[in-house]
Amino acid sequence: MVTSVHELDLPVVDTTGMGREESLAVISEARSRNWLAKTPLGYSVSRREDAVSLLRDKRFHNALSLLRQINGLEPEDDDNDRRKSILAMEGPDHSRLRRLVAPAFTPQAADRFRPFMREVIGQLVDAFSDTGRCEVVAELCEPYPIPIICELLGAPKEDWRQFSAWATDIFRIFNQNLAEDMPLIDAASTALEEYLAELITRRRADPGEDLLSDLIAIEEAGDRLSTDELVSLAVAVLMAGTDTTRNQLACALALFAEYPEQWALLAERPELAPRAVEETMRYLGAVRGTVRYAPEDVVFRDVLFPQGTLVFVSLAGANRDPETYEAPETFDITRERSTQQMTFGSGIHHCMGAALARAELQESLVLLSRRMPDLAPDGPVEWKPTTFGIWGPARLPLRFTPGIA
Repeated sequence: MVTSVHELDLPVVDTTGMGREESLAVISEARSRNWLAKTPLGYSVSRREDAVSLLRDKRFHNALSLLRQINGLEPEDDDNDRRKSILAMEGPDHSRLRRLVAPAFTPQAADRFRPFMREVIGQLVDAFSDTGRCEVVAELCEPYPIPIICELLGAPKEDWRQFSAWATDIFRIFNQNLAEDMPLIDAASTALEEYLAELITRRRADPGEDLLSDLIAIEEAGDRLSTDELVSLAVAVLMAGTDTTRNQLACALALFAEYPEQWALLAERPELAPRAVEETMRYLGAVRGTVRYAPEDVVFRDVLFPQGTLVFVSLAGANRDPETYEAPETFDITRERSTQQMTFGSGIHHCMGAALARAELQESLVLLSRRMPDLAPDGPVEWKPTTFGIWGPARLPLRFTPGIA
């Protein structure tokens, strides 16, 4: 028998203003009562099995395309819409793009940039290693990904600062303040797209050892990427590969400062870096959730989700699901896992740059655990509002034993 979701007696989850552990406790309590919960904007799931099933169900669409409406703004006129982002695409267009670009986003493709990742993180640590103190968000996490993304796209070093400014403004789209931020977002997006179109023109004439050149060269049965598609993909790489990495690295360092024995173990056994990355993302992920909506009436698990219904998939809750993970409240970088953490998502919108993000985080944690021993808090952590779509410390002062090269 099918029942409308609006007719169910469900636990209510509203974590607005709560800290991370308090919000997880509320989610856990609701999960123990029902696989579904009601939220201020719709409904939510937090069991890992349900999260995976819903994200893999192509009848639900990514709500990124509804950000303007969710924030109380009029939807953009299709005639004036900028290049459609792969992050918001659905159906055959999305499948075609993912299929075409998949070879450019393999672990092997990301591994080419590991030496450069080590170089960037090493230079950043050099600036403060002798002091034994740093505010790690501003001095390390914020500047780390931009040079790598620029190297990935083949953008010259003199443009790194401009890329960082564009990224900062574009990422305001996730801060739930679009009414105020939209002019900055639009201006940065337009400038970045114009820059990338020019860069693509140069790469067509003079290919290099970079992602743009790889994407330009891709062909399958005569199908190639247009300039608009290349620009859209490059913007998606910037969006998916910058703020997420900044925040996830900061989350990981905040976590290791709480668990110094795990930090010392990583320094002693750098081969644990892949497990350490997966465990930090499971225990304290920078992407706490994702939103789907029903573009038409959808029956899922014998529940009718009427057209337009929003469903929040709690990735943070799924990562702590006791039905999936043994001792989910325990942080342990030696944890052997047969089940992946959920912070990269699942289904057709699983993070396209997951291999690159894993490489960036692995390389940084190996080097930092060696060069910043005895990591400890050097003051209170200031966290970003939990309403931010990509979340982490806004300020994270740390101290360590200085002078190790």
